[in-house]
Amino acid sequence: MIIFFPAKVWTQTSAPSQYDTVILHDHIIDGAGNPWYSADIAISGDRITAIGDLLDARAKRVIDATGRIVSPGFINMLGQSGASLLLDNRALSELAQGITSEITGEGTSMAPQNEKTLAALKPLLGQYHLTFDSTTLDGYFRRLEKQGAPLNLGTYVGAEQVRRAVIGFDDRAPTEEELQQMKSLVAQTMRDGALGVSTSLIYPPGSYAKTAELIELAKVASQ
Repeated sequence: MIIFFPAKVWTQTSAPSQYDTVILHDHIIDGAGNPWYSADIAISGDRITAIGDLLDARAKRVIDATGRIVSPGFINMLGQSGASLLLDNRALSELAQGITSEITGEGTSMAPQNEKTLAALKPLLGQYHLTFDSTTLDGYFRRLEKQGAPLNLGTYVGAEQVRRAVIGFDDRAPTEEELQQMKSLVAQTMRDGALGVSTSLIYPPGSYAKTAELIELAKVASQ
């Protein structure tokens, strides 16, 4: 849960701790569409373990949330942090807004990558000294997991990304062989954990895609 305020925090040391953290006197908005209600919250490790009257509970840390709101973290459904998390994994701009989960991959996505897709990114990658040691979504997730990230991250596979990887920026329909390559890339990226296919039809080369092409990619994702 995210606490949207600078809170008064103190430590209890006179008795063994029952919880790691207790948040007192807060107004809870639980994200289920209910009106706010007053309660205290106890946290042990990374779990909320109690909600109710916890005024007498012992904790390593006590937060006074009088007059403040406690709420679950927000979900950014149109995030663009895929590459920036590799450069700076603190995600301060998201966390400062209370965002704890992000969905990326609108049109373009972090995978699949190959020489064609990376060529267009070369100036940007060089500026930030960013390299890709894997061209798959599985490789990207492994890298992110290894270095750590404070956000829950999910992604679509971008139809535009797949088109770039196979056709580049040509304004034409794919050949049958190219379409099969595109479908294969969608299948692999879905197996690696993508949530579905996303389009961004206002931007080239995504704007060059016809309806039939997108249907074929969506058929693969639906499997």
